[in-house]
Amino acid sequence: MSETQHLSEEELRLEKLNRLRETTTHPFPYNYAKTHSVAEVLKIAETIDFTATEPQEFSIAGRVIARRGHGKASFGNILDTSGVIQYYVNNTTSDAESFETIMSIDIGDIIGVKGILFLTQRGELSLRITSAELLTKSLKPLPEKYHGLQDKELRYRYRYIDLIANQEVKKTFELRSRIIRELRDFLYNEQFIEVETPVLGNTYGGAAARPFKTFHNDLGEELFLRISLELPLKRLIVGGFEKVYEIGRVFRNEGTSFKHNPEYTLLELYQAYADYNDMMTLTENLLSSLVKSVHGSYQIDYQGTQIDFTPPFKRMTLSEALKTHANVDMDSSLDSLREVAHRLGLDISNKPLKGQLLNYIYDKAVEHHLQNPVFITDYPWETSPLAKRHRNNPNLVERFELIINTMEVANSYSELNDPIDQLERFQDQQKAKEAGDEEAHPMDEDYINALKYGMPPTGGLGIGIDRIIMLLTNSETIRDVLFFPHMKSNTSPNT
Repeated sequence: MSETQHLSEEELRLEKLNRLRETTTHPFPYNYAKTHSVAEVLKIAETIDFTATEPQEFSIAGRVIARRGHGKASFGNILDTSGVIQYYVNNTTSDAESFETIMSIDIGDIIGVKGILFLTQRGELSLRITSAELLTKSLKPLPEKYHGLQDKELRYRYRYIDLIANQEVKKTFELRSRIIRELRDFLYNEQFIEVETPVLGNTYGGAAARPFKTFHNDLGEELFLRISLELPLKRLIVGGFEKVYEIGRVFRNEGTSFKHNPEYTLLELYQAYADYNDMMTLTENLLSSLVKSVHGSYQIDYQGTQIDFTPPFKRMTLSEALKTHANVDMDSSLDSLREVAHRLGLDISNKPLKGQLLNYIYDKAVEHHLQNPVFITDYPWETSPLAKRHRNNPNLVERFELIINTMEVANSYSELNDPIDQLERFQDQQKAKEAGDEEAHPMDEDYINALKYGMPPTGGLGIGIDRIIMLLTNSETIRDVLFFPHMKSNTSPNT
């Protein structure tokens, strides 16, 4: 047995690379002048009469994902970002150097080729190569000889392999890009302007969540990654903008699940002279038009469940939802609600306030019943320190959550703009934080100062982009719609 036969696939490829380095062939050239994408070539091929048309030469580039044949001829497939095309080469149709290049490539190598379209005897469209150049030598073989990377953990951890091996994954992320673009187009047509606010700050707020902390060496102070976009955007409303939005990453130091990732994409918008009723109308118009544009219908199939986005969406108060699905009365005493929580197996060792306890019961006993889009409205005031008290019931706030397929995908308030009330709410939150509530809202004195200059009546809305994309791409988990979901550290892939 020869020494070569003992070498691994990676070692054999490294030997090839070293041999190339010893010749005049550059294994990693700087560029390649391609004239067409694969999709463009395939489109042009539809118009060609192969019995009469003068041959046209095309120059394409991409990754070799299959090859067969040896000796004097070879077939293979080249993949670029737009599609796959078959190639053919023999020792008479190309120059000797190009023929040697093609015959020595490995699956996974990236090449540039020039050639002429023709139909094989079986009627298969192919590109007859006239010249070829190695553009990148691949030192690792594709997984399972390009049969596909199936292990989900490996797919998420090494997305670059997943995108090569599973073309459906690539289509999901192309659709993600389109969805975000259409959201921007909708808001542009509604006269919102897109803005950018800081990711790092010396405080955090806008949600009930634990932050990630860091330290700024030059300033010598602790900073936080934002958990929300809310407070900076409302400062802009104070400053005179009437319709603003931001699509950005937010960071919450919490667990992972099929619908949670510590880093995710959030859309937040704020509209002056509006309330949460206006935000409901805006939300259902935005999402229903988005679904219709992407799917051609208001109805979608998500993991075997039919979801209907036909507007208007159903509206249900939290009180009605608790009574309907959990037989719980919001006016029940704290002791009776604690008994319900115990029956549901909820951990209430942190001794939550009544409003918080109602939210826990709702999360456990109600949300999983909600499939089609429904606005759950009017929450206990203790749970929403940034929302205005309900105009007809001071024990509630004007807030809604939009639930779709048992998931919260949007949250909205009639925004609190009374600086005295807001200060008192922050002080209550501060007491809760001192009592051990790690998710209580911190004091933000500068935000109170901004409100003192006057913020007009305002409606605010936050939408979890990743969850919307899960629904519209029929993706089982949030990890399927994030290029690089967070995972515990691991070593390099052995594929």
